[in-house]
Amino acid sequence: MSNQDDYDKHFINLFGVQLGQLKALEYQSIETWDSVGHMSLIVAIEEEFGISFEMDDILEFSSYSKGMEILHKYSIEL
Repeated sequence: MSNQDDYDKHFINLFGVQLGQLKALEYQSIETWDSVGHMSLIVAIEEEFGISFEMDDILEFSSYSKGMEILHKYSIEL
């Protein structure tokens, strides 16, 4: 599995969305991506990639696309 696949699977599994929905996905745009869902996603991604997000990054992780930008900051290539 690629890093991209690993990243995608957490959105799909946690939020019950399809692969084709990911690019448009934003925080609170669906019922399951609420504050609890957000923290579950953050923890899952941290564990997957062996990183620990800074608080600012957790707060700025506002969309699927923004999350990819943030991961790049941690040298995770998707």
